[in-house]
Amino acid sequence: MARPRSRDYVELRRDLVDAGAELLAAEGPSALSTRRVAQRAGVSTAAVYNLFGDKAGLVREMFVSGFARLADAFAAVPRTGDAMADLLALGHAYRASALANPHLYELMFGRPVPEFRPDAETAARIAPTFDALVTAVARCVDAGTLAPTDPQDLAVRLNALAHGLCSLELRGALGTTDEARTHWDAAFEAMLRGMTPHTTP
Repeated sequence: MARPRSRDYVELRRDLVDAGAELLAAEGPSALSTRRVAQRAGVSTAAVYNLFGDKAGLVREMFVSGFARLADAFAAVPRTGDAMADLLALGHAYRASALANPHLYELMFGRPVPEFRPDAETAARIAPTFDALVTAVARCVDAGTLAPTDPQDLAVRLNALAHGLCSLELRGALGTTDEARTHWDAAFEAMLRGMTPHTTP
């Protein structure tokens, strides 16, 4: 019988992150132990300690991994000559990343593990995802398709809308996937329409 294929470092880290996040999402923080995470991933607890130091290190890595996957989704969005279309594409990438990683989403934006608070180093590691949104908004402001307002302020409002929609969708509150997409498109169309420059006749 062939021996099972061993996992490389990157694959093992991802498996442990997913195992921990799935346990947290399904059973809450009390279920999140190094032993149960290791069992779920099919490895020894030593692997958890070797890779993350302790449970707190694992939670930190779960948090950062969620944003790393979001950053990858953003990076996959091509930059075109249409700044507004690119901004909307980032919104859809945000939604797709949330749907692909629902077990990480609550940890990224909520407090399911009360004792975990990202330190300054961790906050710096996740900042590029929001910076990408600010850059996309700034392009729209520069192109005149969004009102001449501080891009960071507009980015905060768009991010809040995206987060609210994703949170509701992940809880099944927006209906089917197609219905949720309709709500998403309508909400963003209305919000962006309100952000466009208004001219007086």
